[in-house]
Amino acid sequence: MNRLNPSHPAARRSLAVLMLLLVAACARVPEPRLFPEAPNDITVRTDALLPADVVLLGEQHDAAEHQHIHQHVVARLAVDGKLGALALEMADAGRSTAALKSNSTQLEVQEALGWNSKSWPWAAYGPAVMVAVKAGVPVLGANLPAAQMREAMTDTRLDAQLSGPALKAQQQLIRSSHCGLLPESQISPMTRIQVARDISMARTIEQAALPGKTVVLLAGSGHVNRELGVPQHLPADMKVKAVLLRAGPSPAATDARPDAGKPPAFDVVWTTPVVPEKDYCAGLKDRIKPS
Repeated sequence: MNRLNPSHPAARRSLAVLMLLLVAACARVPEPRLFPEAPNDITVRTDALLPADVVLLGEQHDAAEHQHIHQHVVARLAVDGKLGALALEMADAGRSTAALKSNSTQLEVQEALGWNSKSWPWAAYGPAVMVAVKAGVPVLGANLPAAQMREAMTDTRLDAQLSGPALKAQQQLIRSSHCGLLPESQISPMTRIQVARDISMARTIEQAALPGKTVVLLAGSGHVNRELGVPQHLPADMKVKAVLLRAGPSPAATDARPDAGKPPAFDVVWTTPVVPEKDYCAGLKDRIKPS
């Protein structure tokens, strides 16, 4: 077999052509995506919320589609450089990823946040958290630490943090969310814990606020309610968008504004496919003993 001498002009030309082809091929290899690409409808809906100092995403905890929306909203804001911080009901106030690097592992992030996987499955919430970490944006625990809940139960000053009608509405929600199984003597203490949790989340958001950026809170829908939840404890001049993520068709009453002068409970309602109903009351009966 005849081979060209490497120093032969034809050999040099062949080598040059080969190198050009290799460079061109490499140029066509796509860079790995740092953030997931959001469906177009989520992109449009997210953009429509802006400008905002705070976006509150109120989820149904057992609706997987809601956690997917979390990830896409966080990614959309991160890509545009508009995400100031990600605050979580799912981690205690005082916990933060601020000291971590953007290439930190999931285990390092969970440790920093003191993550409780039994209460909050990492597979559901981890993707949104890691998007923020990779973007170099701090993820902040915002919930009231368990160690402070007993004190909150007896703190009667918390009763004055909501107006009379709002406090009664919050107390009724505590009754219904516990399937009517709580002793009446526990309604006020449990309501105070709920109010204290909302205040804790609001303080975390306020401390994280940055001009020109948006803080996102991931929490249950009750915490996002404008009339009862976190928005009640945020500064009046803070531009807040409260989004209700609702699994299943939204009844007309949810989207309709109440009578004039009364603010709606949510700014926007995003509906997602219905999820199978679960009988949570059955399990609760075993844990709550009648007095």
